[in-house]
Amino acid sequence: MLLCKKIRLVVSPAEADALEFMQGKCRGLYNWWVLRLRHGERWLGFYQAKKTLQDSKAYDPDLREVYGKLLAEVYFRLDAAMQAFFRRVKAGESPGFPRVRPRHRFFTLCYPAMYIKVVGKSVLLPTGGKSERRKRFPTIRAHLMEMPPTGYKEVAISRDARGHYFASFVYEAPVATREQRETGNLVAFDLGIKTLAVGINEHGRVYHIGGFKGHQWYNKQLDKIRSKRDRCQKRSHRYRYLSQVYQRVSEQKRNKRHDCLHKASHLIAHRLVESTVVIGDLSQRQMVTKEHEAHHKAKHRAVYNDWGLYTFVQMLTYKCALAGKDLILLDERDTSKTC
Repeated sequence: MLLCKKIRLVVSPAEADALEFMQGKCRGLYNWWVLRLRHGERWLGFYQAKKTLQDSKAYDPDLREVYGKLLAEVYFRLDAAMQAFFRRVKAGESPGFPRVRPRHRFFTLCYPAMYIKVVGKSVLLPTGGKSERRKRFPTIRAHLMEMPPTGYKEVAISRDARGHYFASFVYEAPVATREQRETGNLVAFDLGIKTLAVGINEHGRVYHIGGFKGHQWYNKQLDKIRSKRDRCQKRSHRYRYLSQVYQRVSEQKRNKRHDCLHKASHLIAHRLVESTVVIGDLSQRQMVTKEHEAHHKAKHRAVYNDWGLYTFVQMLTYKCALAGKDLILLDERDTSKTC
């Protein structure tokens, strides 16, 4: 199965400028094609679109400073978006035409494995240009915080909201066979709100996995920041400053919740000895009923809504497949399967 390992990159300001320049040009080329297609031009496929790359370089010489494989990835990405658009139109669904990428959304740079070099904890990312002396940006030599996996196929360079760069290595890992798994053991988990998961195995042992702690403090801080910002003049200096603080606190809350879900799924998939995991989540009506029974409607907010439960199930599905365990999903919202 294909896995992905995300490792943080340490780059210098000059190397960050090079990455910013290349992703800006790739995003601009993508947006230019999206606008042409939106104004009625026919999409002829990846190969026909790629033939226009030399004309684009003649019109914008800065494209020559971008690594060629990154520009080719733009056409691959646009072709995938258009094929998905045609598929939705044919199925009678909402078409969802490809959108223009804004500047604040980082355009991921995808390097094929054979065109980059990893030396220890350093990764060499090539840039555009024919010779090292005439290049506008030299080859980027970034430092990895961890050792990369072996046998990777592709490396995706991305950036988060704080400006930190990451390298995602896609590699293939063997899947455990049926003979390698333990048989005869089963554990069942019920997903809730205040307590993330409560499970019991065949021998009567009960597992309690607590949820995200500290949500009340984060919600209180966000309410204070939002209240202060609403009293400021819109787009003023203090308004923009409070917006940045609000985004930073929100990101901290999301990261902490994501880390909690990651650790809980890792505990179930890799720490427990049972080979079969059965999970079932609560319906929305059951959630509201339990909140009323606990008399916490006015004091607490729901910690895990539908989005949080969906994220946890997706993590657990991925980690159980990696650990060689069978996962059975019982969706209690589907009333057609109930007796």
